[in-house]
Amino acid sequence: MAAADPDGPTDRRLEARKVAVVLAIAIAMTSAFAAAYTVALGRPFPRHLPIGVVGEPSAEILDTLQMRAHEFDVRTYPSRDAAVAAVDEQEVTAVIDATAAPPQLLVSSASDPSSARALTQLDQRAAGGIPLQIVDLHPLPASDPGGLATFYLVIAATILGFVSMFQLRANVKTLTLTRWLACVAVLTVVGGAALATVSGPILHAVPASFPELWLLVSLQIGVAALFNSTMLILIHRWAIIPTWLVFILLGNTSSGGAVSASLLPQPFAFLNHALPSGATVTAIHSASYFPANQRLLPFLVLAVWLIGALVVLVVVSRRIGRSPANR
Repeated sequence: MAAADPDGPTDRRLEARKVAVVLAIAIAMTSAFAAAYTVALGRPFPRHLPIGVVGEPSAEILDTLQMRAHEFDVRTYPSRDAAVAAVDEQEVTAVIDATAAPPQLLVSSASDPSSARALTQLDQRAAGGIPLQIVDLHPLPASDPGGLATFYLVIAATILGFVSMFQLRANVKTLTLTRWLACVAVLTVVGGAALATVSGPILHAVPASFPELWLLVSLQIGVAALFNSTMLILIHRWAIIPTWLVFILLGNTSSGGAVSASLLPQPFAFLNHALPSGATVTAIHSASYFPANQRLLPFLVLAVWLIGALVVLVVVSRRIGRSPANR
């Protein structure tokens, strides 16, 4: 009697379906990635960009820059000093000083490089308008002339957080929830210190104080790791899908590291304030260039994500009865 074919038609059809599902998901995810990055980062222009104006002729000057409706959120200041203080306090992105001779456009490249570049380009393209002298109140450091070091740092922290969880699950299947959380804690503290050291003291690309930079990078790592750990329990090998969606597809595009929130279309502009990547980029920018005017909101956003992910992970793990390491 002939032995049964272990690789019969039924098995091959099942194998083909699995391959089709995996490839379809991969193609859909990368297509969405390309589309999101093109829409959000490839076409930046002002959207309710907060601009300070000083002097009576400022409205006329503003009209020479504005090419679309609702590009600027105009705020009037009684003096140049008051307007500059508003930039330092991160209330406005730039200032048009019509009282200067010639009129000046005051930008802050270090705190918002993409908006500074966009405004400079608009000024240069303003045909027949009043020429504005560009003054950079906070130039970018020579170690980060493109203003992208924070963006790269947050991407590295995100990848370290969730890729390490996949590797733990693949290679150390005996970890209990307690030991898994201990690994997350070590990764968060040691990984944050390593990335902060590379970007700060070694490369001098991010001039924030080391303790604050270490804290912020560690928070980003911890949030990514805990979120992915929860997904590993809930949906196992498909955990990459929500993790990719939250941290790569939406998180990176809306973070403000490559293009500031004021230049992003919706819903990316809103997500800048709601997702951890945007909160981390904002807090690192403030720590680097406006340490005296650090904002509380980014820390609250990160705390909510960190605590929320930890609580959900513990509750789900206990309800289901397994750790993220178990299949």
